[in-house]
Amino acid sequence: MRLRDDKAKSDKTYGYCMSKGKEWSLFMKKIGIVMGSDSDLPTVQKTADTLDAFGIPYEVHVYSAHRTPAQAAEFARNARENGFAVIIAAAGMAAHLAGAVAAQTTLPVIGIPCSSAKLDGIDALLSTVQMPSGIPVATVAIDGGVNAALLAAQIIAISEPSLAEKLNAKRVSDADKVLKKDAEIAGRFNK
Repeated sequence: MRLRDDKAKSDKTYGYCMSKGKEWSLFMKKIGIVMGSDSDLPTVQKTADTLDAFGIPYEVHVYSAHRTPAQAAEFARNARENGFAVIIAAAGMAAHLAGAVAAQTTLPVIGIPCSSAKLDGIDALLSTVQMPSGIPVATVAIDGGVNAALLAAQIIAISEPSLAEKLNAKRVSDADKVLKKDAEIAGRFNK
C-alpha cells in the first residue's frame, strides 16, 4: 500500500491509498512495517493481510539492525513526519530491529519475534522483549503477525471511531465462531 502523493495533504497525515487495486480514502495515519530479512516475510504477510482487512494503510521495508543500521534509523527518525502512527518490527535470531527502531522514535513500536531453525524463536523473543527502561517495545508472540496488526489497529482506533467499530465487530465475530464450535462439540459429547 502506498500513499499517493498526488492526492495527499501536505503533512502526509491524510491521503488516498492503494491496496490490491482498490483505492480507499483513508483519514488515518499509516503503519510502518520493517523486517530484518525477507525470510521474515511469511510472518509479515499475516500482518499485512490483517491490516488490509481493516483498511489500514501501511508500508513494508526490509531494514536490518546489523546490515543496514543507518537506513533503519533514518526510517524510524522520520516516521512521525512521514505520516506513521505505529511501527511494527519483525526479526528473528538476534532480533535487535525493534529495539534499534524504538531507540530512534517515540512512536509506539511493536516487535514480532520470528522463529528460526535454531531456537524456534525463543532467542528472538528474549531479544525483543528484554528492552532497557526508557525504550519500550510492545512484544507479541513468536510469529504473531496477526496480533501485531491488531495491536497497531487498536492504537490507531483511539482516535478513529470507525476503526474501533470494526475491531469490536471482529471480537463479536470471533466469539460467535467459538460459541458455534462449542455447540457442535457439546452436541457431540454431552448427551
